[in-house]
Amino acid sequence: MTARQRGERAGGHRARVVFLVRVPTDRTDDFLRAYEAVRHLVADGVPGHLVDQVCRSATDPEQWLITSEWASLADFEAWERSSEHRDLVRPMRECFTDARSLRFQVYAQTPVPA
Repeated sequence: MTARQRGERAGGHRARVVFLVRVPTDRTDDFLRAYEAVRHLVADGVPGHLVDQVCRSATDPEQWLITSEWASLADFEAWERSSEHRDLVRPMRECFTDARSLRFQVYAQTPVPA
């Protein structure tokens, strides 16, 4: 059973975590390398993690959006509190000049195309 199915079966809401960050253009390569390291480790083994994306603004090359979806907000918060999380994301956070974090619970979604 997938993390998504467990969350839905338990009646919980999935969570969407959004980070809006600024990365100077001269740090873009460092940021993307650090994101890749985090992405693969999280996807391969953090309980409750479902999917994530990194997006660059079409109008401001220093503005980035990182989104992740979790089976529950509790899953994300447990990961965020871990010492492993702090150590793993440190190289990525060192590239930010500004960061804002938002957390949402998913209440509805369009069907995923077959």
